[in-house]
Order: sequence, then structure tokens, then C-alpha cells
Amino acid sequence: VQLQAFGGGLVQTGGSLRLSCAAPRTITSVYNPLNIGWYRQAPGKQRELVATITSGGRPNYADSVKGRFTISRDNARKTVYLRTNSLKPEDTGVYYCHADGSHTDAWGQGTLVTVSS
Repeated sequence: VQLQAFGGGLVQTGGSLRLSCAAPRTITSVYNPLNIGWYRQAPGKQRELVATITSGGRPNYADSVKGRFTISRDNARKTVYLRTNSLKPEDTGVYYCHADGSHTDAWGQGTLVTVSS
């Protein structure tokens, strides 16, 4: 499974971005059972969980982003989205997506989100 993460950029505090994690080369029967997660890594810090979505569409969020971020998936497009609203400077970091399933443990290349104060 190859994941392509994109949608990052530079925004001001309070702004929004939509991140996408696509797996265009993965066949549907392999993609649909995967749990997909977004993680982020700020400079000098460890990578941390942001949000995950199960194969059945159940989301889970880190406490720091609850109420501001929304994760969703479109299996027809083999894409998971992370809508980030009310961004704060502490949301700055490289955002990575990850696919987890039986026989699968794959990371995307990361997309940089920078929130200016």
C-alpha cells in the first residue's frame, strides 16, 4: 500500500486546511478493510496521533483536536481526509497518514502544516 499525503500549507491562526491521504494504486478489496490514521510531528517532538478512522468509518481523535478536526473517508476514491479548523500555532508540524490492517503497516511521505501566530 502506497499512501500519498497532501494539502498542507501555511495558514494563520484560526485558519483551515483539508489534508488528503490517497492510495490510488491500491485495489479496493485491499483498501477498504484498512484503518487509516493521521499523525503529526512537530520540530523536536515525537510523532503523535491526531485522528484515526476505522474501516467501518468510526473516528477517533486526540483530545487536543477534538471539536476542531474531522476525519472522513471516501472508499470510492480510496482517500481519507482530515479537515482542520480553528488552527493554532501548536498544530504546526509534518502530518503523516498511516494505513493499518492485516499484512499492512504503511506510512505516507508527510505534508507540512505551518500555523502562524
